[in-house]
Amino acid sequence: MAAKRRLTDDELALWQAVAQSVTPLKRKRSKKPPIGDVPAASTERKETTKAPPGKRPRAAKGPAPTPAPTTTAPKPPPLLSPTPTPGAMPGIDKRQGERFRRGQLPIEGKIDLHGRTQAEAHDALQGFIERAFKAGKRKLLVITGKGMTQSKSGVLKTNVPRWLNEPAMRRLVLAISQARPEHGGEGALYVLLKRGK
Repeated sequence: MAAKRRLTDDELALWQAVAQSVTPLKRKRSKKPPIGDVPAASTERKETTKAPPGKRPRAAKGPAPTPAPTTTAPKPPPLLSPTPTPGAMPGIDKRQGERFRRGQLPIEGKIDLHGRTQAEAHDALQGFIERAFKAGKRKLLVITGKGMTQSKSGVLKTNVPRWLNEPAMRRLVLAISQARPEHGGEGALYVLLKRGK
């Protein structure tokens, strides 16, 4: 039988530093039963034995437990912005991104959301995006309008970029950009759809 090794001063100092940095987990508080209803077993204090810092507990014989498979959640796609940084659109090469932003790609579909409530506009936009994607269209024009006054941004103008970032639509949309003046300017957006599989 091998002699038990004692911790060196450095190892002991390291162990104490680590032990002081740990914060205990908070225990869930359980409702105390009324006096008289306390079972005899719960009044006894369970003692736990801890191995001293230098000693390791013996491993139980038998097969080692298999570790649970680690699954990492897929990284969510970056948020789309109506004013993307030139040349920095994920999933699009710089040249195509510039052509898209400048309105040089042919518009294959258009929807005008003027005069609709938010709920109607949201549903119409989602249906339009899904139909266009199934039809294999790539570049769309979404007209939101500028809003009632110049000092206050329009509700649809503000909400449409947010809606396009919702998972149901974001899975189909590759990029968005503010439209050129000839296509509606601040009151419209270009939407570039992903290629269908």
